[in-house]
Amino acid sequence: MPNPRAAMLVIGDEILSGRTRDANMHFLAGEFTKRGIDLAEVRIVSDERAAIVGALKALSAAFDIVVTSGGIGPTHDDITADCVAEAMGAPIGVREDARAILAEHYERTGKELNEARLRMARIPDGATLIENPVSAAPGFTLGNVHVMAGVPSVFQAMVASVLPKITGGAPMLSQSIRVERGEGDIAGPLRILAEEFTDLSFGSYPFYDAGLHGANIVVRGTDPGRVDAAMMRLNDLFAA
Repeated sequence: MPNPRAAMLVIGDEILSGRTRDANMHFLAGEFTKRGIDLAEVRIVSDERAAIVGALKALSAAFDIVVTSGGIGPTHDDITADCVAEAMGAPIGVREDARAILAEHYERTGKELNEARLRMARIPDGATLIENPVSAAPGFTLGNVHVMAGVPSVFQAMVASVLPKITGGAPMLSQSIRVERGEGDIAGPLRILAEEFTDLSFGSYPFYDAGLHGANIVVRGTDPGRVDAAMMRLNDLFAA
């Protein structure tokens, strides 16, 4: 049975403008790889309703799992929850369980649960809350879409909360070999090997290091025996 396929939707003008460097994709890819979930697509969209809704509709229809990051804070441009509700055809409003979480948090920290902060309690009908042990404001899951914060520490905590509830597949294994030859020299043998091991993926990643050039060849697959066999062939082909 093939591993589930996932997509990530990164939301925020600050990412597209270069003001903020996204760290969440790298983290999510690593966690999904360990659990046998193939992260097959990542999109980055601006804080525009039409762009977010369109991407959500497309990704939720095409993939088993969709994870979003960003746009669930208290400011005017935090519109992800409303966009998810629109894309999934669900009503949205302030939910009492989410309000209670925020009320307890802000009472404990001595801050007011004002109108702006209450925006973070807007949850689509039918959604399940995602725990946020860092800053309290919850994410949520609606259908196959998991909506999370953009702040890396909060995103990571939310991923940890959701992962046990997602059915994965066979963990993806990888091994690599460093070959000090140009990619033009290794492309032919590597293509033949890839045609032989069609159940594995082969990647060639060039390097330039202290006057040397070559490539790191990475073999990925779910069957450890097949990965080992491919690595043996690679070592025979490109032995120093």
